[in-house]
Amino acid sequence: MTAAQDDELTRLRQQRLVEMREQMESQAISQMQEEEQAAAELQNKSNLATAMKTVLSSEARERLARLELSRPELAEQVRQQLADLDKEGRISIPVSDLSLKKILAGLEEKKHNSSIRRI
Repeated sequence: MTAAQDDELTRLRQQRLVEMREQMESQAISQMQEEEQAAAELQNKSNLATAMKTVLSSEARERLARLELSRPELAEQVRQQLADLDKEGRISIPVSDLSLKKILAGLEEKKHNSSIRRI
């Protein structure tokens, strides 16, 4: 090998090493962001669970737990709405099972309120 080839090989190795370091740094940053997002979601769920213990009666909590088994998205939406209403002071505490049924019926009514017209 000549000196020019050695220099070229060394330069390529250095370039590849720099690329690998940059790639590792970007992966580490994205992993940290994902972990922070997961921790924030976990904290939010914990806050909602704590809020539901004070906002809902025991029967209503049981109903919401059963709803979560069949429709987790709806249960999460109801939890968030109840927590927001509680923060704003627009809901009487504790929410009874009957009140929760009315809230759920209202949400279902909104969903099924669309109609199809024939022309």
